[in-house]
Amino acid sequence: MNARTEPEPAGSDAPERPPLVRELLLVTGLFLLYKAGRRLAAGHTGEALGNGRDMWDLERALHLPGEGAVQSLLLHGDGVVQLANTYYAAVHFPATAVFLVWLWLRRPAHYVWARRVLAAVTAAALVLHLTFPLAPPRLLPATGLVDTARLYGPSVYGPPRTDQLSNQFAAMPSLHFGWALMVAVGLIVVARTRWRWLWLLHPAVTLLVIVGTANHFWLDALVATALLGLALALARPPGRTASGTGRPATRPAPARDRALVGAGR
Repeated sequence: MNARTEPEPAGSDAPERPPLVRELLLVTGLFLLYKAGRRLAAGHTGEALGNGRDMWDLERALHLPGEGAVQSLLLHGDGVVQLANTYYAAVHFPATAVFLVWLWLRRPAHYVWARRVLAAVTAAALVLHLTFPLAPPRLLPATGLVDTARLYGPSVYGPPRTDQLSNQFAAMPSLHFGWALMVAVGLIVVARTRWRWLWLLHPAVTLLVIVGTANHFWLDALVATALLGLALALARPPGRTASGTGRPATRPAPARDRALVGAGR
């Protein structure tokens, strides 16, 4: 990962890097807690399917683009749809983990900020998973969408009624998109190159993948965006400085003050 940034200075003013073992235990604990919470939200099949049908009708009432238009693009070739399925299965968690590790190594202050934002978004998502179970479009015959992972592979899910490893009725909000958007935002904040906006390609591709594979509705991504926006409003990033280190920049003395100092010499 190269975001054209410089490592934190080794001086006494440099932000202290959080202890590695503590951070590993903290992040692992939060992840396991989230997974356990998702499992508690499982089993509401009828409610999740009903909410899914309502979500589909709401999107049509709002005149949102049909998810089928994106899926039809993926289904033009087996290689394209398999690549999308692989992206869905293999990029989400590793990309976020690499992002956090890189920040921990190069931008400790921004790492703490990003970890807090991701934890807040994930906690809010868990509340929605518990209170609003939602089936993805691929499980709703009325949508006319197919389960691309099941038909073309690879798939990370088994049949919903027998899948004991995941909760397939936790589509709202999409953490695939929420985490991807936070990765892009975080890298844009710390980067200094004019090309930093290209990091937005990650959430853009993620959005097309989660919708095209029928794992999420458009509204799942919109709600994730709203939650991330709220978390970012509450947890501001460390201030950008001339050196890009996250330390407060030293403001030059006003010209009048410099003149008075010079006159007193």
